[in-house]
Amino acid sequence: MSDEQLLAMNKQYLNHDYYTDIITFDYSESSLISGDLFISVDRVRENAKQLKVSFNEELHRVMVHGVLHLLGFSDKSKAQAQTMRKQEDEALKMTDSQIVG
Repeated sequence: MSDEQLLAMNKQYLNHDYYTDIITFDYSESSLISGDLFISVDRVRENAKQLKVSFNEELHRVMVHGVLHLLGFSDKSKAQAQTMRKQEDEALKMTDSQIVG
């Protein structure tokens, strides 16, 4: 999606008036993980430039971030965000050899 498309969703469904790289809607029940991940390609591209990483590397990080939300992780507080980042790094390390980008 574009920045503008995701911003409209962010406003409509979450009452947030700011750009974001991903919105996760969690439909998980019990041990079944289910949800929708909506990603702004514009944000991912901009983040990749700022972080000096490839577009694919940043896209993979954002995808992992969304899946972590589906697994129950939050990033609302500074401590939660640090934990989330650590989990992202661990997941990406496990998948590095699996993903060609």
